[in-house]
Amino acid sequence: MRKSLRTKLRAARRRLSPHQQRLAAIALSRRLHRDPKFRRARHIAFYLANDGEIDLLPLLRRQPGNKTFYLPLLSKPRRPWEATQLLFQPWNPSDTTLTKNRYGIFEPAYAPRKLKAANMLDMVLLPLVGFDQQGNRLGMGKGYYDRTFARRSGSWRRPKLLGIAHACQEVTSLPHAEWDVPLDGVVTDKALCWWR
Repeated sequence: MRKSLRTKLRAARRRLSPHQQRLAAIALSRRLHRDPKFRRARHIAFYLANDGEIDLLPLLRRQPGNKTFYLPLLSKPRRPWEATQLLFQPWNPSDTTLTKNRYGIFEPAYAPRKLKAANMLDMVLLPLVGFDQQGNRLGMGKGYYDRTFARRSGSWRRPKLLGIAHACQEVTSLPHAEWDVPLDGVVTDKALCWWR
């Protein structure tokens, strides 16, 4: 069921025209720029849009200089049995060297001294394929965000995980597994909702 739903929702966001994509990015940027939780956050991870995802660069261009933005990059396991997780490095449009990862997605060139621990981020803007109003997220199916934030529980809810999506990616209910890490909120071009 997840696979067919993923295919359907990815096709829906890819059908959006470049004009619709631009309007969605601007609307989402305005909505999130006014959000108190986002305004308080200083260390924020985001993603570079791919495969019909909403572009976050219009949002980042509007931000004051007191925020630092980070991009995820895939870890390289030290031992064959270790699962790949996400690492986070600062992003600056004028001097961050980007390379393509194994999926053809741009990420920062690995620089160990620049890494920021995932639990030291204030907020993570997560790409998603689908979401529901219970905080469930359907990703691309590799589990990188779930593995990276699996230990985030109890009263220590840092960073805030905010899903980013087009409104057409909402579904009534998503099947979820015990290892799925729930979202704290979601923002689309039409609405912003925090659950936690």
